Amino acid sequence: MIPGWTLFRKELLRFLNVAVQTIAAPVLTALLYLVIFGHVLEGRLQVYEGVTYVAFLVPGLVMMSALQNAFANSSSSLMQSKMTGNIVFILLSPVSYGEFFAAYVAAAAVRGLVVGAGVLAVAAAFTDLRLAAPAWTLAFAVAGSALLGALGLIAAIVSDKIDQLAAFQNFVIVPLTFLSGVFYSIHSLPPFWQRLSHANPFFYMVDGFRFGFFGVADFPPAASLAIVALALAGVSGAALALLRAGYKLRT
Repeated sequence: MIPGWTLFRKELLRFLNVAVQTIAAPVLTALLYLVIFGHVLEGRLQVYEGVTYVAFLVPGLVMMSALQNAFANSSSSLMQSKMTGNIVFILLSPVSYGEFFAAYVAAAAVRGLVVGAGVLAVAAAFTDLRLAAPAWTLAFAVAGSALLGALGLIAAIVSDKIDQLAAFQNFVIVPLTFLSGVFYSIHSLPPFWQRLSHANPFFYMVDGFRFGFFGVADFPPAASLAIVALALAGVSGAALALLRAGYKLRT
């Protein structure tokens, strides 16, 4: 297990060595969302009974930050390796494609969880937060971060240049996270948009994660976790298949 562990440590050190950019900056961005939306809408909007809007907003921002940063970690790391050509040193090393996948996804999940924990710690200064179901919160955080880490690998593998990867993030990842119920409950939407929201896998991650805080959700949490688990299995299978074939890696 030494090769896989070494690659995992390398990926950890990669984002920890520039923590101001990879951890502090996303936490600050989430804080700005919290301050602006919380100040504008606090007292004017209540989604769940007994839950202030700021408190409702926090879990969504935590999960959004975790997902986006997990994706950014694996995708940017692999894309940079492809562009600089040092991917060849990893491919020539005694690292199996399974270890390659596990190292990148695990490191991406760690970054997502660290950023999410940072957002949560800062947000605790603005509102009183209690976890109604901590196990659910942890399950959705880990599964969601791993899913986006695996998706980041796929995006980097199929992309030939940084512009294509940026387009994937800007036109797929960001819209799906913003339209997943981070800032609102889907029950406030018209029926058509509610049905459309159910087609967004990010909705189940955000809604299930929020259930861990308040014990209430827009969709049954067990069903949400099952959907996330199926999505993780499907995306992981696709990423492993691409790695095994060496698609756009062995050039």
